[in-house]
Amino acid sequence: MKNDVKIFIQRSMEKYLEQTGACVESLPKRGRPRAFDRDVALERAMKLFWVRGYEATSIADLTDALGIGVKSLYAAFGSKDELYAEALRRYSTNYEHLVFGRFHEAATVRDAALAYLMDSAAAMTGSDSELPHGCMATLGTVGSDGHAELGLLMRTTRGGAFDVLASRLERAIAEGELPKSVDVTKLARYLQTLQSGMAIRARDGADREELQAVAKLGIAGWENMVASASER
Repeated sequence: MKNDVKIFIQRSMEKYLEQTGACVESLPKRGRPRAFDRDVALERAMKLFWVRGYEATSIADLTDALGIGVKSLYAAFGSKDELYAEALRRYSTNYEHLVFGRFHEAATVRDAALAYLMDSAAAMTGSDSELPHGCMATLGTVGSDGHAELGLLMRTTRGGAFDVLASRLERAIAEGELPKSVDVTKLARYLQTLQSGMAIRARDGADREELQAVAKLGIAGWENMVASASER
């Protein structure tokens, strides 16, 4: 009877390690199971939400992906809303550099705008990394009923990208690179809206080449708007 119990525990531990992707050189025959890796679980939840969105991801989907039970899920993350919020913050913190890395390093505002669009095309098609296609912040939606705080977080996250773009444009005006007549809000919104459309195309299967062609057309539009502002 004791041997049967040991075999059952051993098999349960093997199944747990397989589901969670934990790496061990050898599975111990005795002792307590490996501790729950919250960071790994959060990364898996983030990618699941990234692909399916908030509404289409069920608690069952999450427990399957994370390899834990419902009680453990709530104990670790509080609720589905809290888990999504934490996943969204992780997404913004860990992957922002894929889109804004070269943007911040660009010598000119035009180069910064081009880097933003070209690198978005690469990031959102998984060209430089094995990540889901599209943009979690752009494509994520949450129903209004009972999710007001989460909806606000998503709008704030999307607004953060606009603020970064607008700040760079304002700096370019202050340094004399752009004319004072440029409408910062409209130009920043133009770039953000173009990138949002690229995110949708990426989710629908567009490749890097297609989206970078769109990015180049977008910069041509940018140049026309700046030139038009210069003539005022």
